Amino acid sequence: MRIVSLDYCSDQFVLKLVDRERVLAISPDAVKDFSYMRDAAVGYPSVRPRAEEVLALHPDLIVRSYGGGPQAVGFFERAGIPVLQVGYAPDIETIKSVITNMGEGLDEPERAAAVVAEMEARLAAIEPHPPGTSVLYMTPSGFTSGEGSLVHEMILAAGLENFQDQPGWRSLPLERLAYEHPDRVAAAFFGSFTNHPDAWSPMRHPIARAQLRERPSVGLEGAWTSCSGWFILDAIEALSAQPEGGDNE
Repeated sequence: MRIVSLDYCSDQFVLKLVDRERVLAISPDAVKDFSYMRDAAVGYPSVRPRAEEVLALHPDLIVRSYGGGPQAVGFFERAGIPVLQVGYAPDIETIKSVITNMGEGLDEPERAAAVVAEMEARLAAIEPHPPGTSVLYMTPSGFTSGEGSLVHEMILAAGLENFQDQPGWRSLPLERLAYEHPDRVAAAFFGSFTNHPDAWSPMRHPIARAQLRERPSVGLEGAWTSCSGWFILDAIEALSAQPEGGDNE
């Protein structure tokens, strides 16, 4: 099958599982900093997720997560081109299932199985932390995440407790942080230009800034968590390791 990938999330699976000669094009975002497989993407042809540009390549298979918009699957299938959709993965076990499904859809089941096996081995090698060791996930825009998110599952997989005890994505709990603090901080996206604070961001509050300054912190690269894939293990292992103190502002 000659393959076209429409967005950087689908790029990750195509670049990981498929030989170069089978790939007609990947997305322009494949080489960006937020793409985990950016180094492997260098030299590949790219295509924008526009129907006329994709159809001109005459692919046998289109792979997508969100590329091309909500009508893309129906449009390309009506044009006679099958579409392999990257599944949504809210937890580690589902990530494994998505990898397996992508391997089958890309006709590379053995490579996918090897990726899953490596994930399981790395998870099994993580050493437990003392009970009650907590971590607060923080973004530059002043958000954190609790139960019901992949971030929460990532924290648990690292053998830690999530300091954020409310479910879903929420603003940093500044009132609670005034009298209670986590054992460590997971600082996400602080090394990039993603989600930087505006004038109303909770990250501008002294209490929020103090967490980065005074707590041991772990820097998480955006590429580790921006799409749900095997690379979440990089973030889990970084969280599991002993963090270093310092100012990440």
